Amino acid sequence: MTNMITLGEVPGGGPAHMDLAELLATRLLVQGNSGSGKSHLLRRLLEQSARLVQQAIIDPEGDFVSLAEKFGHLVIDGADYSEMALHAAGERMRMHRASVVLNLEGLDADQQMKWAAAFLGGMFEAPRDYWYPVLVVVDEAQLFAPAAAGEVSDEARRASLGAMTNLMCRGRKRGLAGIIATQRLAKLAKNVAAEASNFLMGRTFLDIDMARAADLLGMERRQAEAFRDLARGTFVALGPALWRRPVPVRIGAVETESRSAGPVLAPFVPPTEPVHDLILAPLPATESFTRPRKPPAAPAPDLLSQLAAHGEAQATTAQAEQEQDEPPEDQGERDARMAAILRDMLEDEETSFRSASVLYQDFLVRCRIVGLGRNALDLKSFNRALATARSGVSEDMSATPEWQEAESLALTLPEDLQSVFLCLARTAIARQPSPSDAEIARVYGTVSQGRARRLLEWLEDRNVIVLQADGMGRRIITIIGPGWETLPGMPQA
Repeated sequence: MTNMITLGEVPGGGPAHMDLAELLATRLLVQGNSGSGKSHLLRRLLEQSARLVQQAIIDPEGDFVSLAEKFGHLVIDGADYSEMALHAAGERMRMHRASVVLNLEGLDADQQMKWAAAFLGGMFEAPRDYWYPVLVVVDEAQLFAPAAAGEVSDEARRASLGAMTNLMCRGRKRGLAGIIATQRLAKLAKNVAAEASNFLMGRTFLDIDMARAADLLGMERRQAEAFRDLARGTFVALGPALWRRPVPVRIGAVETESRSAGPVLAPFVPPTEPVHDLILAPLPATESFTRPRKPPAAPAPDLLSQLAAHGEAQATTAQAEQEQDEPPEDQGERDARMAAILRDMLEDEETSFRSASVLYQDFLVRCRIVGLGRNALDLKSFNRALATARSGVSEDMSATPEWQEAESLALTLPEDLQSVFLCLARTAIARQPSPSDAEIARVYGTVSQGRARRLLEWLEDRNVIVLQADGMGRRIITIIGPGWETLPGMPQA
């Protein structure tokens, strides 16, 4: 079997080949402004290699779902599944060697980042026996590995950036070959882009992006302006899987079509009838201008059942049968064992500074080791349990009515603040000194005491707590509603 695939042709120089075996070991970065033919290039590469290697595609716009009809890819609609289900799907697609398109169309940016991180995390954590080669294509990579914080939550950004960094930095030993495509190099995290050894640079107009592209290709800065003159579908190629010097490549035709092709220019025919009354007519009292809602979606198919259709491994089947034969465990005992696992995890000092999604994967692994099953808790329940564990509450206090009320109040707050609120509530219920800024920062998962103070101010602005100071400058925190109040404590203790 040949390792060479044909991307297109070199202008005036014959076919343009890519060494697939070398690509699997060295990774690829594709860059080009919107309209440069970047998605067309990815589609050509995927079609040429579809029957040679397993593929996983992170598709934020639903462009690549059409590959399923011709090449048999499994299309997973991310909007239909939970974060935990996608993590399991990422692991099982490697076990069953199924090519998958993860369609994230319709999700907001925050969800896209979390869902992609979960899927990539499952692929990354597959058992060593299933480390077969996989091409992992991430379109619009700047969304999943941004160079700077944006409007998404810190938790989503950390999880997604961590997953992308793992893919590009540590994925090779696990058989994962990252192929990332971006519209702008300046918006892509440098530690992710720097791990690629092969480059295909398309039409680019902004000076900062042209300069970075020229640096990656080893070209002089004065040559960077050549990227503005590239035709649509033409890329400058360089790398061990391509050429040892920059060579322009014209990408060839594709067999499948994108669902989201751009608009086609057609003759404009203005309406002949008067439109003033149609557009500016007053609305009836009962009518409001809203977008028509989509009809309710049909129930989502079982994702894991689809993956299992590719053939279940014998070891996994035997383990599942063994788990089915075991008698059901008392729920109280299960909860106690999971709480013990969380306490053991939090004894590690580094745990405080790891994201919730990373801790969740660690927790699931530990649960599987002690026989609690693969899906001991869903992510939402785990976040609540983690917030309780981080608060430092004792087993005796956790059974009191006051603590049950505190947990109910915490559910009204954002997930990342629940552990901080429960820590304050625990201190106030026990009538202990107010925790210091350093302790609050540790509970939140940071070393910044300034952020801890901002969190307290945010809670006070939302009428959750009241901050006071006594004559010695010690801080007193009161929980609004129940009226629980801490003893005075030094903020800088």
